[in-house]
Amino acid sequence: MTDSRAKGARAERAWATWLRENLNCPQARRGRQYSGSPDSPDVACGVPGTHPEVKHVERLNLYDAISQACRDSGEDSIPYVAHRRNRTGWLVTCRAEDWLRLSRLIVATNEGKDIGKGDLTARD
Repeated sequence: MTDSRAKGARAERAWATWLRENLNCPQARRGRQYSGSPDSPDVACGVPGTHPEVKHVERLNLYDAISQACRDSGEDSIPYVAHRRNRTGWLVTCRAEDWLRLSRLIVATNEGKDIGKGDLTARD
C-alpha cells in the first residue's frame, strides 16, 4: 500500500472512531474499498442515511470531493465529506440541500431529547 493509500485508510479508521465516540455509532468501521458505490462508503455503519467521503490532505478540492461523494452515494443517502489536515480537527462539508435534509431528519427524530453532547432542538 502506498503512503497516500495508507494515510487514507488511517483517516477512514479515525473518522469511524470519531463517530463511535461522539455519535454513539458502535458499528462504525472502515467500509469495503471498491471503486465507489452506494454499497462501499469510506465508513460503513455510521450515521444512517448518510454516505461519507473521508479525506486527510493538506490541500483539498472540496468541489471534487463533494462530487465524488454525490456520485458514490446513491439517491437515498446524504453525501458528505469528512476532512482534515495534519494537526487539525475534523470538518464536515455537504451541499446546502443535503444539510437541510439532514437537519430535518435530526429535528424529526430528536423530539426534544438530549442526543450526544447537546440538545439540537434547544433554543437560546
